[in-house]
Amino acid sequence: MARKGLGKGLDAIIGSAANTEGQRLLEVPVADIKPNPGQPRTRFDRESIEGMARSIKAFGVLQPVILRPVGTEYELIAGERRWLAAKEAGLERIPAIVRESSETGSLEIALIENIHRDGLNGIEQAHAYQRLLDDFGITHEELSGRLGKSRVSISNTMRLLKLPLEVQDYIMNGEITEGHARAILQVEGDEARKNLARRVVKEGLSVRETEIYAGKLENAALDAGAEKRKKGTVPVEVSSILRRLEEILDTRVRASFGKKKGRVIVEVKDIGDLKRIADIVESGVADTERFR
Repeated sequence: MARKGLGKGLDAIIGSAANTEGQRLLEVPVADIKPNPGQPRTRFDRESIEGMARSIKAFGVLQPVILRPVGTEYELIAGERRWLAAKEAGLERIPAIVRESSETGSLEIALIENIHRDGLNGIEQAHAYQRLLDDFGITHEELSGRLGKSRVSISNTMRLLKLPLEVQDYIMNGEITEGHARAILQVEGDEARKNLARRVVKEGLSVRETEIYAGKLENAALDAGAEKRKKGTVPVEVSSILRRLEEILDTRVRASFGKKKGRVIVEVKDIGDLKRIADIVESGVADTERFR
């Protein structure tokens, strides 16, 4: 029978550890386990590991790690913190659910476990999403279904990768939140984004204060170009609509307006990206028609 400690999201995936075909509950040598190279989480808090190690010394490992066999060793699918803490506690063996799993399945389960436990920051989530999309051919629609998250939510998280690396590091280190980051994304240009992020860190700005500063910077940039405006430029009131489209479509959207008509330009990387955007639009139309 599966141990009660299994997280709700992960338990739904693996079912009963003892009864599911292709899975075994074993005591595995700690030294025979290696980390999953696709592990979404890249940083572990030292204090957290030490605290878990103390708990393991007192009560043992209450929840098994999940492994897949790789040659004569095992690769972690989920439970790297428990494994690290078990090593810290000096354990020679650790309870483990061993299951056959492809590399895609291994990464997917590791990602889902961490998301359900709020263990990943936004940048780590975004990189994990990107790897599933790029390396394993999973579509945005499939990713949305498997994670139980909307495509807009996934796209918004992945937009964090458009930030300069310096700003991404602030998120990784917990110096700014994802709310701050989304406000910073309103500003055009890497230097402007870095400068605003530095100000957030230095002055301890709230998300709302960051949004206000980002709006001021955006308006200042528009005002600076006001005298150069000619036919085909975007009215100020349109900019917020374009930002909404960029979040939904996860790509740059531009517009220009003349006296009688306007033009909207949606940037795509390739034909596959164009199909992705067409699918988003089509699903939105279907939702609209459903509620008529």
